[in-house]
Amino acid sequence: MISVEKVSTDNQKKDIFTIREQVFVIEQNVPKEEEYDEYEDTSTHYIAYYENKPVGTARWRFTKKGIKLERFAVLAEYRDKKIGRAILENILEEVLPLKANKELYLHAQVQALGFYEKFGFHKEGETFQECDIWHYKMKI
Repeated sequence: MISVEKVSTDNQKKDIFTIREQVFVIEQNVPKEEEYDEYEDTSTHYIAYYENKPVGTARWRFTKKGIKLERFAVLAEYRDKKIGRAILENILEEVLPLKANKELYLHAQVQALGFYEKFGFHKEGETFQECDIWHYKMKI
C-alpha cells in the first residue's frame, strides 16, 4: 500500500515539487522562492506512494554541520496513513550509516515535534522562525 523510493526520474522530481508546492506554498503560505533552493540538485530526494499515487516527499543533504533532513511533506488527505513514518524510516536507513562523527539534524515545525521524537530526535535550543513558521532544531 505504501512504497518509498529514491527519486531517480524527471517525472518523480516533478511529482515531489508538486507535493511540496501543495503543502508548503499553498497550505502553509511559504513563498515559492523560499521553498525551492540551490540544494535541489545536490540533495537526495525521496518520494512516497500510497496505492501508487505520489503523496509524500522529503530529502537529505550534507551540510557544513553534518547531515540535514528536510522538506518533509505529505498531502493533507494522506497524513493519517503513516506515510511520513515510511519516508523517515527509509531516510534513516540510508543516512545513519553515514553519520559517523557528523551531526544528524533537522528543523522541525513545532506541531511535528512528537513525530520526530518517536525516532530518537530531541530538541536543541530555542524556537526560531523559518518562513514565518515556528521550528526547533532537532538532533539524534
